[in-house]
Amino acid sequence: MKIRSWLSTFSTTTTPPLNHLSSSTSSSSDNTSSSASTSLSSLTSHNSLQTNLSLQTLPSLPSLQTNLLLSPSSSLSSPLPVSLHHTLPSLSPRGVITSLALRHPLLYAASGHQIHVFDVTDNYALVDTFNSRDPSSGSVKSITFHRGKVLTAHQDCRIRVWELAAYKKHELVATLPTVKDRLRRSIFPKNYVTVRRHKKRLWIEHHDAVSGLAASGDLICSVSWDKCLKIWRPSDFRCMQSVKAHDDAINAVAVSGNGIIYTASADCRIKVWGIPFGERQYGPIATLEKHKSAVNALALNGDGTVLFSGACDRSILVWEREDSANYMVVTGALRGHSKAILCLINVSDLLFSGSADRTVRIWQRGHDGKFCCLTMSDEHEKPVRSLAAVIDEGGSAAGGGGVRVFSGSLDGDIKVWDVVISKVSGNLHSNGF
Repeated sequence: MKIRSWLSTFSTTTTPPLNHLSSSTSSSSDNTSSSASTSLSSLTSHNSLQTNLSLQTLPSLPSLQTNLLLSPSSSLSSPLPVSLHHTLPSLSPRGVITSLALRHPLLYAASGHQIHVFDVTDNYALVDTFNSRDPSSGSVKSITFHRGKVLTAHQDCRIRVWELAAYKKHELVATLPTVKDRLRRSIFPKNYVTVRRHKKRLWIEHHDAVSGLAASGDLICSVSWDKCLKIWRPSDFRCMQSVKAHDDAINAVAVSGNGIIYTASADCRIKVWGIPFGERQYGPIATLEKHKSAVNALALNGDGTVLFSGACDRSILVWEREDSANYMVVTGALRGHSKAILCLINVSDLLFSGSADRTVRIWQRGHDGKFCCLTMSDEHEKPVRSLAAVIDEGGSAAGGGGVRVFSGSLDGDIKVWDVVISKVSGNLHSNGF
């Protein structure tokens, strides 16, 4: 058993002045169009980051650049309510880790076209590996859960639905769009859209890699590098709506408990989608435009009132709905990462961020509403692509619990670590839940 120690760097940040955002609406369309999709590797590579002008022109906020580096013998007048423990044994499925998701007690890790399943309560034993017989599906981009089913998004433009069977094995129950749905739509020419010159496809089909999944209530959402958002009905996995949502590849999607959908794109924008009063289909509510380069990750807090977004401009923006208006404003800009933000996850009042700079940072919001970076780890050897977490009520902190966090990297490692804090409350929310 190999045990590794974590390096801890503490820094403090303050929140910038409130910046109002304009919200705009645009017409939605069922038609999709072709585009050259940017791969993850190009977003995370050193060269592409250095040549991205938005990184040079991003306004700096001096109050966010004040960092305090503590040696082991240093002390704080007010100790931070977090401490990092040694990592548990590293889990190393072959290949890069492209997505992590946790449905306790099972941890799902996508590596290439395969999904590995580990039992968290059984010393992280590997209990299943599925989709191993279908390499043509391409790499797995996202994993989420809905009503006992496991949904996976793939490079081959499809979404697969799995069911947990006996002995913790997984069986394929559907591939979206389903055969029944395709046959029903294929009869009528109006159901075909032009995806590139001289090529048409059904509007219910993605025509590029499915990059993200999110599910809540009676709603399953998928986004793709084809610039489209699709909405699926869970009861029969039928595609109910397709929207040309962005001008470039869509990298992430999040959905709140009340059905509001957020999409993040390489066009530097975040769009908000909802069902207008008296309507039956989703339409654009607002466009959030503060990032200066591709937006890669989204996360919502427990009640869906706060949205976190991470981008190639190295910043994490905190968005909140203005009480007196129907739009969102930036209330914080978290800086510290030196390269693109690739993944975010929110647990109670803690925000975890993974970056192309190989680090994981932990941020906490205080009672005054301001965020500070509690600690940072740089144990991974390549960009941190995915995060998952679970609240551990049996933590060793006096009077409280902790959070067990899993970080997956392009180095093929999954690192497991514990964050012990004085109090954990609320529910776990992330792109994988």
